[in-house]
Amino acid sequence: MRTWTIGCLAVTLLLSLSCGCQPKEKPAPKAAEKSQNGEADAKPVEELASAPAPDSAQAATPAEDAAQAPAEAPINEEGTMNARVENLEGQAKRPIDKKFAPVELGLEESKIPEKHRLVLAKLVLASQYMDALFLRQVDENNPKWREELSADPAAADTLQYFDLMFGPWDRLDADKPFWGSKAKPKGAAFYPEDLSAEQLEAHLVANPADKEAFQSYFTVLRRQDEKLVAIPYSEHYAEWLVPAAELLKEAASSTDDPRLAKYLNARAEAFASNVYRQSDMDWMDLGDGDIEVVIGPYEVYEDGLMGYKAAFEAFVTLRDQERSADISKIVSWLPEMEAALPMPDEFKRTEVKLESPLSVVDLLFNAGDAKSGIQTLAFNLPNDEVVAETKGTKKVMMQNVSHAKFDKVLMPIAKAMIDPAQVEKVSFEAFFNHTLLHEISHGLGPKNIKPQEGREISSINLALKDLYSAVEETKADILGMYFQLWLIDRGFFAEEYRENVYASFLGGFFRSVRFGVQKSHGRANMIQFNYLMEHGALEKTEAGQYRYVAEKMPEAVKGLATAILEVELDGDYEKAKLFVEKYANMPPELETKLASLGDIPTDIRPSFLIEEQMKGWLAP
Repeated sequence: MRTWTIGCLAVTLLLSLSCGCQPKEKPAPKAAEKSQNGEADAKPVEELASAPAPDSAQAATPAEDAAQAPAEAPINEEGTMNARVENLEGQAKRPIDKKFAPVELGLEESKIPEKHRLVLAKLVLASQYMDALFLRQVDENNPKWREELSADPAAADTLQYFDLMFGPWDRLDADKPFWGSKAKPKGAAFYPEDLSAEQLEAHLVANPADKEAFQSYFTVLRRQDEKLVAIPYSEHYAEWLVPAAELLKEAASSTDDPRLAKYLNARAEAFASNVYRQSDMDWMDLGDGDIEVVIGPYEVYEDGLMGYKAAFEAFVTLRDQERSADISKIVSWLPEMEAALPMPDEFKRTEVKLESPLSVVDLLFNAGDAKSGIQTLAFNLPNDEVVAETKGTKKVMMQNVSHAKFDKVLMPIAKAMIDPAQVEKVSFEAFFNHTLLHEISHGLGPKNIKPQEGREISSINLALKDLYSAVEETKADILGMYFQLWLIDRGFFAEEYRENVYASFLGGFFRSVRFGVQKSHGRANMIQFNYLMEHGALEKTEAGQYRYVAEKMPEAVKGLATAILEVELDGDYEKAKLFVEKYANMPPELETKLASLGDIPTDIRPSFLIEEQMKGWLAP
């Protein structure tokens, strides 16, 4: 789901969001199953800045992550990142707090049980290593570039945006450089920069024994002695994973919840072994514990080359027990929801136990990929096919993030973009429930493509490659509305709620599409908008605003749900490409209208209360 974020670390580097769509784990390659030896003393946050840097990538600590550079690499034609684009000329005219509304997230200290405080502090410290890891996954030169920016007093605004975007490329503007002139590599730092998708595919055809390791979600590809090799994350990122694992173990020893301790110890082991499946199983068994935490490599969005490689992130949250119990009533409908999917019955799961725990939480801290650019509303994990088939998936809804986005961004946009006669129908409950059903829908539908003679690939992700994320996001989003209407038809929601669904979906679209249409979520939004416009379910008013056509919405929603499920089942890359190319473009008139929203924030930029609170919890 992407799962997006923006945040500010009080002591560490400010870095920046994931609807929570996560990669599906394949069996780890044998070469990756070798445990890494090494020790790392856990350090309080104020000491992390002085921790030693690794030899290869430098600056293994999250705090003050302005490290020395890794081995020199080509940067641009001048050989330096000093060729700035006028110090973020566009952003300088529009301060960051205007584009990203500042909000304070967390809970009052009195609402955080004392028995959990040390555990949470250790989890935040471990999560800060995910910031350092993801910064290097985007580009291994990032610490060097950040140090250069930090030394220039005139670049303060640019530095702040660099931290928000985890590098010099604007995630809201097709990854265009806002500092320097280097184009962002499609494969980020997961592959050699000069490696093309065609070259990699040709290599795998010529060297089929490399396929498992090269397509693993948890390896980077590098050239060694002129040979392309796969290096396990546990080896390549050991300088960060070893101390993070130690902090997870300390958190495990501090909790009175044996389920949480089991998960944290298993995830610490996964950081060393590069095998994540057991810890994903253990995460599914956390049950109704107060602390809901996830940490590790999940999203594949950053890998624009092949869509294989997972990026590091973390969410540290506290569960709202009462609200979680309320929304968990939807779980009883899951078998019927799977059966109601508009796809052939033979591909629906009928014998598999569909478990889907639901948690409503308050976000206390996030890190890494989850913090880059746009804040995550929710996440749905794990996507390892084996875990999902065995235990189902868990949906985690961050209610304080949702409220902040609704109040600061969605409602102001809705008032500007939606017909005044319909804007009053936009509601927080419909917005929140759509997000919930979006996450649930990631766990429904096909897990593999239809069996095809002579075809070795069964994974939808592998079959659709770089298109997978956009297609999967489209599926989850349109099914989110499809199932809201389905639940209305069955009396779960009141009939008068129907138009709240339509209006809030439209408001949510205008909010999300401002994040950019080149990324997976942006393309998914445009696919839905253009399809619904084509089928008369949405229309533009004479005043230049938009409205839904209630009587046409159900049929159009079902039509798109049917079409996108067929794309996933077929697993035909060329067919998927034609579908995406047809619908994933922004009409000029919409682009013009959205440009008029310049005074409305694009998203929120949180600071986290826990960063100050935990200083007292860690004090001797």
